[in-house]
Amino acid sequence: MRAETEVVVDEIKQAISLLRRHLDWDAAISRLDELNAASEDPGFWDDPARAQKLMRERQQLEDGITGVRKLEADLADNLELIELGEMEGDKDVVSEAESALKALRGDVQKRQIASLLSGEADGNDAYLEINAGAGGTESQDFANMLMRMYTRWAEQRGYKVEVLEIHDGEEAGIKSVTLKVRGENAYGWLKTESGVHRLVRISPFDSQARRHTSFASAWGYPVIDDSIEIDVNESDCRIDTYRASGAGGQHVNTTDSAVRITHQPTGIVVQCQSERSQHKNRATAWSMLKARLYELELQKREEKANADASAKTSIGWGHQIRSYVLQPYQLVKDLRTGVESTSPSDVLNGDLDTFMEATLAQRAFGGAPEAVEDVE
Repeated sequence: MRAETEVVVDEIKQAISLLRRHLDWDAAISRLDELNAASEDPGFWDDPARAQKLMRERQQLEDGITGVRKLEADLADNLELIELGEMEGDKDVVSEAESALKALRGDVQKRQIASLLSGEADGNDAYLEINAGAGGTESQDFANMLMRMYTRWAEQRGYKVEVLEIHDGEEAGIKSVTLKVRGENAYGWLKTESGVHRLVRISPFDSQARRHTSFASAWGYPVIDDSIEIDVNESDCRIDTYRASGAGGQHVNTTDSAVRITHQPTGIVVQCQSERSQHKNRATAWSMLKARLYELELQKREEKANADASAKTSIGWGHQIRSYVLQPYQLVKDLRTGVESTSPSDVLNGDLDTFMEATLAQRAFGGAPEAVEDVE
């Protein structure tokens, strides 16, 4: 077997091993047997909601297990063909099997990405909040850059983006914005972007052209549907109305239509000003609050499973997940995975998939670097 083919085979074997580990293979097979037995019970459909939930779980497990078994069988078949071809001196058979292995490597990579987006709410639409850190105009301009970056990323994937609320900066940029991103697996991708982002550049607002460091945060959480029940005690919430800000004609300046809801037990604050009607903004804000509380529960589960600290910390030095350096050199570096790009302009124009995939893989399969040094 050629050295190049051996590398491909090793990559496929490693990927299959990771998929097995992600599934928790033995536990997955045992659980699938339980679900198959449960589905044959005459009273299984007496509770339709529970039955549908279990059937979705069953289908997900079955797809995962069947997919891994097929990959293993295809690998074994092609290795056997190579062995037979080499024994018989049939170069065509060997070449065909080697080509099939390269295609199989692509299939494994696709299945890996699919497995990374198999979380409870990964397939949902997402809310994305962006907030400027300390630093006034510099940070507010950076927050605006992040909004543009995520909007470009979403549009490149065919997602729809809606601005639910936005607070403009005094001179430039934005203080905060909440986006609603609609598309398959929007939350699964955007949850990887939650944390503090750092920008280093020559400030366009500094007459002396000095280098500045700015911070802004992003936070993604899932849009939830009616099938997920979240109980919120209204007595735990404070509801404020105010005049919407930003572009929008005379209406924004004359009507207290914007709504802010503060959930006092958790300190979560949501706000919406996208509609002219206070009633509609209030309904959207309640949906956002329920989504935040649901995401908080998902986060607690993940922290318990992975023993990882939350990425949502104070917006400043030492807490960043990614640095974007525009001066004196060009580099974007993720401080969780070590992934880098020497083209910040591409990244800030929405080229984020490499960073997102690496973070998803790290969460699913582990393998985080011991330490990643930040850039100066």
